[in-house]
Amino acid sequence: MTENKEPTALDLPMVDPLPAETQKYFDICVEKLGMVPNVLQANAFDIDKLNAFTAMYNDLMLAPSGLSKLEREMIAVVVSAINKCFYCLVAHGAAVRGLSGDPVLGEMLVMNYRVAPLDARQRAMLDFAAKMTTESATIEEEHRQALRDVGFSDRDIWDIANVAGFYNMSNRVASATAMVPNAEYHSQYR
Repeated sequence: MTENKEPTALDLPMVDPLPAETQKYFDICVEKLGMVPNVLQANAFDIDKLNAFTAMYNDLMLAPSGLSKLEREMIAVVVSAINKCFYCLVAHGAAVRGLSGDPVLGEMLVMNYRVAPLDARQRAMLDFAAKMTTESATIEEEHRQALRDVGFSDRDIWDIANVAGFYNMSNRVASATAMVPNAEYHSQYR
């Protein structure tokens, strides 16, 4: 596979030099992940946009929630599979493999979450995220109630909707700009 030098097809170089706080954040990424994810590098042409993106990501994916980190990554993968977003499937597929310790689960979610051995809670959550991705205008109270029936609170439903919404937006930006995943993701947790 040919390695791309730029994170997207757009000529938007990162700010150089990076502000101290941004450099510190990137250094933490290298320390924890072994790389700076290309999605961050892609946004680093405008530090305000990068900060907005990372604030939203960190709130949705890392902040306290009734959803586990794995469940949030599962939503990211299912939404990205429906949208056929190469970047997010590779990056978040690796996260599912890592968090679950199950490379097969990661592959199932990438291909077709309906074949995965999910519990009722996970299945309802992913069905809701899928419906939101393909036909959000048709969501009604019965769909929210189905989530409540398997133990999700209204706050959890808010989080499911926001994570799915974030990845629907991110998928479209990544696809439109031909964002490429970091090569390291492909072999992680296999």
